[in-house]
Amino acid sequence: MGERRLRHVRVAVAAAVAVLTAPAVAAPPASEGAMLAAPCAACHAPDARSIPAIAGLPAETLGELLLKYQSGEIEGTVMNRIAAGYTPEQIRAIADHLGHPGTGTTP
Repeated sequence: MGERRLRHVRVAVAAAVAVLTAPAVAAPPASEGAMLAAPCAACHAPDARSIPAIAGLPAETLGELLLKYQSGEIEGTVMNRIAAGYTPEQIRAIADHLGHPGTGTTP
């Protein structure tokens, strides 16, 4: 093998080692509220027509509504069952994530 070709092989091997041993660059982890609220967009997307969009409502309002669905104070076809699966802390995280910025946190 010629000296020039050997140099190219060494550079390629060094580059491969550098790539394989470098720490992986990952996106920052999503917040708990973002992870818990992700399924909400399936029904409550901004372009939803029959189901109200919830983005931009005050966080406090969203939290109160979810807690009322959870307790049965507000009746719904699906929301009572969905809200029942969350703890109050998780409801607060969802509301804080989806709620309008600067509206504070839920009770």
